[in-house]
Amino acid sequence: MEKWSLMTITVLLALTVRWAVSLGSYSGAGKPPMYGDYEAQRHWQEITYNLPIRQWYFNTSDNNLLYWGLDYPPLTAYHSFVCAYIAKLINPDWIALHTSRGYESQPHKLFMRTTVFVADLLIYIPAVILYCFSLKETSTKKKASTCALCILLYPGLILIDHGHFQYPLSLGLALWGVLCLSYDWDLLGSVAFCLALNYKQMELYHSLPFFCYLLGKCFKKGLKGKGLLLLAKLAGTVVASFAVCWLPFSADVEQIMQVLRRLFEACIRFPVAVANIWCSLSVLIKVKNMVSPQTQLKLSFAVTFLSLLPACIKLTVQPSLRGFKFALVSCALSFFLFSFQVHEKSILLVSVPVCLVINEIPFMATWFLLVSTFREGIPPWKAGEAVGEKHPWECSRPAFLAVCVASFSIFEKTSAEDLQLKAFSLSLRGYVSWFKSFPRIVRSLFLLSLSLMGVLSVLSAVLPPPRSLPDLFPLAVSIVSCLHFLAFLLYFNIVILWDSKNSRSQKKMS
Repeated sequence: MEKWSLMTITVLLALTVRWAVSLGSYSGAGKPPMYGDYEAQRHWQEITYNLPIRQWYFNTSDNNLLYWGLDYPPLTAYHSFVCAYIAKLINPDWIALHTSRGYESQPHKLFMRTTVFVADLLIYIPAVILYCFSLKETSTKKKASTCALCILLYPGLILIDHGHFQYPLSLGLALWGVLCLSYDWDLLGSVAFCLALNYKQMELYHSLPFFCYLLGKCFKKGLKGKGLLLLAKLAGTVVASFAVCWLPFSADVEQIMQVLRRLFEACIRFPVAVANIWCSLSVLIKVKNMVSPQTQLKLSFAVTFLSLLPACIKLTVQPSLRGFKFALVSCALSFFLFSFQVHEKSILLVSVPVCLVINEIPFMATWFLLVSTFREGIPPWKAGEAVGEKHPWECSRPAFLAVCVASFSIFEKTSAEDLQLKAFSLSLRGYVSWFKSFPRIVRSLFLLSLSLMGVLSVLSAVLPPPRSLPDLFPLAVSIVSCLHFLAFLLYFNIVILWDSKNSRSQKKMS
C-alpha cells in the first residue's frame, strides 16, 4: 500500500507540472499563415472528420497538402478523427471545413491541451509506472517512485508535448513494448511496437533493437525447434498488426503508395539547425552544395548503418534485456546524429530510452538528458517568442538536475563500475595512466559542460547576434550539443560492447 501511495504522489506531481506548462503560450500563436503545431493538430482533426478516408493523404481542393498535410501513419489520423468527433460535440466551429483554418480561442486551446493530457495519462504515464515497478534494481518502494519521478519530470518530453501540442502516444506505445518484452511477452511487445510505428514513422529509430533482440532470442532457442515457432509467431503478429492498422487503405494500392510517399517525403530533407553531424559540419563544409540530394541520402544511410552495426550485431548474438535497452539508446542516437531529420524533436526518441536506464547509470543519463534539453524544444534566441515560454524551459533544467541529484546522488556514482565501464577500464588501465583519476575527471567534465551550456543559454537570451552572423547562437548551441552527443554515442557503444553482464544474461536465457 505504501509503495502505491508514494507512486500516487509522484504521478500527481508530474501531472501538476504538465498542466502548469500547458497554461503557457505556444509557438505560432496568432502568427499566420501556418500558426504552428497547435493549428497542425487542429487541421488534421478538421480533415479526418470532414473528408472521406481516401482523401486524407491526397492533395485536393479540400485538402491542401502544403497547409499542414497529413504526413504521419494511419494511427495518427485515426487519433485525430477521435479527437475531432469529441470536438464536434462541443463546438462544431472548431473543425468546420475551410472556415476553421487558423481558429484560436481559449476554450479550444483548453480542449487541445486536455487531449494531450489525457493521452499522456492513459498511455505514457502507466507504462512508466509499471516499468519502474518491474525493475529488479528498484524493488524497494522508495526507489521505484524516485525512478518514476525522474522519468516523468524529464523536461524535454513535458515541454514539447504539453507546451507544443505533441502527443506522447508513439513513445508510450514503444515503452509498453519494452515493458512486455521484459516479462517475455514477446507477441504483445511486438503488437505494442507495431502500433507505435504506425503512429509515428520516427519509431523506425527503435526498430532495429526490437528486431535484433527478438531475432537473437529465436536463434538462441534454435531455429529447428522453439526458435522457429517463435519466429513464425512474431512474423504473423507483425503482419496482422500492420494489416489491421492499414485495413481502411488496403482496397486500393495507390492509396497505400500515397500514404507511404507522404510518410517518407518529410524524412528525406537535409537537416537545418539540428544538433547532428551534418548541421555541425555545414559550418565548415557545405555538404548539400557539394553533392546531389541522392548522394547525400546514400552517404547518410551508409554512415548511419555503420554507426549502429556494432550494437545490433552484439544484441543479435547475445540477446539480453539490458543490452536491448542500451541498444535502443545507441541506435536512436546514431539515427539522430547521422540520418536526415525533420526537426530537432527527434532527440526525444533517444531521451526516452535513456530514461529507461537512469537507474543503472544515473550520472551519465542525467548528463545526457540535460544536454538534450539544451538544444531541443524552445530555443530562447527566437525573435518574437512569448515570455511565458522561456521561464518554464529555463527553470526546468536546474529543477530536473536537483531531482536527479537528490534521488540518485549522481556525484557519488562516477566510478568506472558505476558508469558500467569496469571491463573497459581494466583493458585500458595498463596503457592509460590517468584512468585511476577517472571519477574526478568525469565530474570535472560534467561541471564544465554545465557551465558551457549555462553561458551559451544566457548569451543567447540577452545578447542579439551580430548582423553578419544572425545564426551564431543556434549554430553554437547545435555544435556544442553535437559534440556531446558524439561522446555519448561512443560511451554507450563501449558499454554495450564491453558488457560482461550481457553474456551472463544471455547464458541464462539459453
